[in-house]
Amino acid sequence: MENSKRKMNSNAPTKECQYGGDCYRVNPVHFREYAHPHIEKLLVKAASLSMVEIPDDVKVNKSVFTEQLKIVSSLFPHLSCDSTNPEKKPKQEPTTSKPPPVVASAGAVPSGSVPKANPKPSSADNKNSIEALFAERRAKMQATQQSKPAPESVVPAKQETYTPNRPTTSNNTGISLQKALPRDINSYFPVVAPRGQMEQKLSAAAPYNFFLTTITASKRTHAEPLSVTFQELLDSSLGELECSVQMNFMVDIGWLLAHYFFAGYENVPLLILYGDETPELRMVSQKKPNVTAVKVEIKTPFGVHHTKMGLYGYRDGSMRVVVSTANLYEDDWHNRTQGLWISPRLPAVPEGSDTTYGESRSDFRSSLLTYLDAYKLPQLQPWMARIRKTDFSDVKVFLVASVPGGHTNTAKGPLWGHPRLGYLLSQHAAPIDDSCPLVAQSSSIGSLGPSPESWVLGEIMASFRKDSAPVGIRRLPGFRMIYPSFSNVRQSHDGMMGGGCLPYVRSTHVKQEWLKDYLQQWCSRARHRNKAMPHIKTYCRWSHRGLYWFLLTSANLSKAAWGVYNKTGRFEKPLRINSYEAGVLFLPKLLLDENFFPMEANKKHPQFPMPYDVPTIPYAPEDTPFFMDYLTQHK
Repeated sequence: MENSKRKMNSNAPTKECQYGGDCYRVNPVHFREYAHPHIEKLLVKAASLSMVEIPDDVKVNKSVFTEQLKIVSSLFPHLSCDSTNPEKKPKQEPTTSKPPPVVASAGAVPSGSVPKANPKPSSADNKNSIEALFAERRAKMQATQQSKPAPESVVPAKQETYTPNRPTTSNNTGISLQKALPRDINSYFPVVAPRGQMEQKLSAAAPYNFFLTTITASKRTHAEPLSVTFQELLDSSLGELECSVQMNFMVDIGWLLAHYFFAGYENVPLLILYGDETPELRMVSQKKPNVTAVKVEIKTPFGVHHTKMGLYGYRDGSMRVVVSTANLYEDDWHNRTQGLWISPRLPAVPEGSDTTYGESRSDFRSSLLTYLDAYKLPQLQPWMARIRKTDFSDVKVFLVASVPGGHTNTAKGPLWGHPRLGYLLSQHAAPIDDSCPLVAQSSSIGSLGPSPESWVLGEIMASFRKDSAPVGIRRLPGFRMIYPSFSNVRQSHDGMMGGGCLPYVRSTHVKQEWLKDYLQQWCSRARHRNKAMPHIKTYCRWSHRGLYWFLLTSANLSKAAWGVYNKTGRFEKPLRINSYEAGVLFLPKLLLDENFFPMEANKKHPQFPMPYDVPTIPYAPEDTPFFMDYLTQHK
């Protein structure tokens, strides 16, 4: 019966999810792309969603399974037998002789329904395009508003309205498209900062320019000077946007374009480089000709395009660089701790300047060009030309990146991975006491080997321990790893689902149980993020004197991200890296002309804004790291 019903909707996926009943995903994109027969059968048998009986033997947590039922029911209302339930009626297509417009939030697209891209879309076309891309977002936000009182807005928004061109209704959005739709940003995003104030906020954050994302459930972060929303990256006070690049792993194109839409940049050229494929990204340029989305292909199956970086070009010729740890979808900007470094506004160099004019002391411009060149993408060439003509002299951090492949040292030293970090520390970090441990913190942990010496102490520490002191006999520093425990996640804002950004699995941990001796709890009371699970990744060393250095990066503690030496090499051992990563290294010599960053404010310099509490707290004997496996089990 469910087979005949799924034929009623040509957008229903035919490819089954490989995890079957073990699937713990709650992302609608996943359910539009893969069929889940065990869920569909339950919906077909029930008269309505409220009457679905969840079997006692479901393999995932029941709260997760309930959310999956809601998603499938919303996406494919034809599966229900209840003709009286308005939520379950098949979607009514408009009566027209033209092919129906493509809806980016749908899964498979019927052949012949893709309209040809118009290089100069009309205003009405743009409105229809925006409507289609945001349909799912509206439905989700409306459901949230109906289930609880509307939250107070941070700033009142003007109630501008517009009317779609086509007179049709869409039952599955819960909103009639015949009515004028409010152009109210507060209806789409739960935290909205006052407009026009980001430039002032960025100036006040100098010299570090290091921010954390706001936490929806932690209201104190909404007005915190060092907290930002994604919308603020597009704030008009930072400049009038002419074009931009978003480089990331996961991209929810509807969510991302909603931000550009509300900032007034829905038609501005946007280039997206992404790692995780979705139907929406594949087809977005057909709906939005100003958007170019390119999947970054990686030859090895063990690597991903994990970099999270934004390039923003302004109409006056200036530009800005943002390095982040957050994916471009709602959950990563909701109740998860994320970090961002936002560059100053970088002006164009004067006409006729020497090619070396405008380089920073950290060689950031040349490092960024070398990184972008590694993609070998023609779409990046105009940006590389622009960067060459941009003054980066105000940038006082170093770019630390990784690109896939085998690498050897160059005349400028190592370019990628952990050897790159070690080289920079040896050139610019003040001498560090060996008693100061390396403190690593990431949202995932790779296969590190059967002992600490296998890679962490034997290879990573050889780079991360370096400083500018003369080479001599020194003892190995200690090592600490901040990673949320099971109890950290259980008490998070989102409960067990807060661990959805922590993909460490038990099968990996049992092969490296030595790691527990080094594990530290996630604790961030000072930044009001104790219950906001960290997707941020950081590495640093400190003592009672201060912070020697700090790295914000997309790179988790893994060989794929940082690289591993090929010990079978006959000559120089090549470094093997699998993934694209990007981060920024803060060194006090460049930023403050000091040997330490203050960890408490003093008369001379502001304190460095650590994302977690210091000193760190070790795991108790009964603690265990959070495993993704917990989301596939009953409580």
